[in-house]
Amino acid sequence: MRFGRAVAHSSYRSGRQAWADAGQALRSGRMGPMSRLRGVLRWVPPVTLAVALVALWPVFLSGSGYSAVIAWIALVSIGQILAPLALLALLVWGVWKRRFSRPMQATLAVGLIALWPALWMFGVLPIAFPYDVDTSSPTASVRLPSDHLLRVAWGGDRLATNYHALTPDQRWAYDLVIEPAGHGSSELEAFGCYGTPVLAPVASIVRRARDGLSDQVPGKPSLVFDEPAGNSVVLELDTGTFLLLAHLKQHSLAVAAGDRVEEGQLLGECGNSGNTSEPHIHIHHQRQDPSEYPINMAEGLPLFFRGHDGAAMPEGGISQRDGAVEFTGAVVRHVPEMGDEAGE
Repeated sequence: MRFGRAVAHSSYRSGRQAWADAGQALRSGRMGPMSRLRGVLRWVPPVTLAVALVALWPVFLSGSGYSAVIAWIALVSIGQILAPLALLALLVWGVWKRRFSRPMQATLAVGLIALWPALWMFGVLPIAFPYDVDTSSPTASVRLPSDHLLRVAWGGDRLATNYHALTPDQRWAYDLVIEPAGHGSSELEAFGCYGTPVLAPVASIVRRARDGLSDQVPGKPSLVFDEPAGNSVVLELDTGTFLLLAHLKQHSLAVAAGDRVEEGQLLGECGNSGNTSEPHIHIHHQRQDPSEYPINMAEGLPLFFRGHDGAAMPEGGISQRDGAVEFTGAVVRHVPEMGDEAGE
C-alpha cells in the first residue's frame, strides 16, 4: 500500500515536472517545428512592411514617369491602410500580452515610417512629388485663362508656394483668384473671381465638358470627393497632353466635348463647384486624359504662362495674419500686345 502511494506520488511529481519543462521549452522556443513556425510568423508583419518600403521608395524618389506615380499611390495607400492596421494590432496584442517583444518593436518602427506618407496631406513633413521641372516634358506655354488682374494663390515649383506640388498630376497646378478673396464670406458674389469669364489658354480640342453641378457655399472646405473638379473642361493640346480647368460655375459652360476652341475663346465662368473652399480658377497640365485617369493618378507636366506681365511660372503664397488669410503670391495680367512672348 505504501509502495503504491509512493509510485502515485512519484508519477504526480513527474507529471508536474513535465508540464513545467514543456512551459519552459515553449518560452525558450525549444518546442519543435510549430514553435519555430510561430517565431517566424511574428516577424512577418515588420518584414513585409519593410520589404514594401524598400522596394517602393527608390521608385518614387526616382521621379521616373508613371512608375513613380504607382509607387506614390502604393506608399500613400500603405500609410492609410496597412500601417494603421499593423499599429492597431500591435497595440491590442501588447495590451493583452503585457510585453513588447523584438518583433513588436520592429513592427512599431516600420509601421511609423510607413504611416508618414499618409500624413503628407495633413501637412506633416510633406515633400514635393519628385518630378523635375527642367527634365519633365513636354511642357506647355499658354496664355492666362482670364483677362482680369489675377492673384496667384498657389503656383510654382516649390511646395512652399504651391501645395499642389505634393501630388503627381497637379505637380505644377495653379489656383488663381481675383480680389477681393480669402475673406471667408459665405456669399459667392462677395468674391471677385465668381462669374468672371474663363478663357481657353490655347487652341485645342475639348475632350470633356462637365456642367450641372451646384456651386458650393464658400468660406469652408466643401469635401466633394466624388467629383472634386466640379464643373470643368478638359482640353487636349497638340502635344497629346491635357489641360484641366476646374471649379466652373453651374450652367456656365459655353463649349461641349469635341469642339475645337481657339486661344482666348470663352469656356465658361469661374464658380465654386467641386472640392473647393472659395471661387478660383484651377488649371494644370498632365500627360494622361483626366477623363480616364482619376485625380492624383496621372503624371503632371510643367505649365508656363506667356503673353503676360510676370514670370513664366509665377509663384503663389498664402499666409495668415490675425486670423485672416493674406495672399502673398504674384499678381499677373494678360497683355494682348505681348502676343506669344513668354513672361519674363
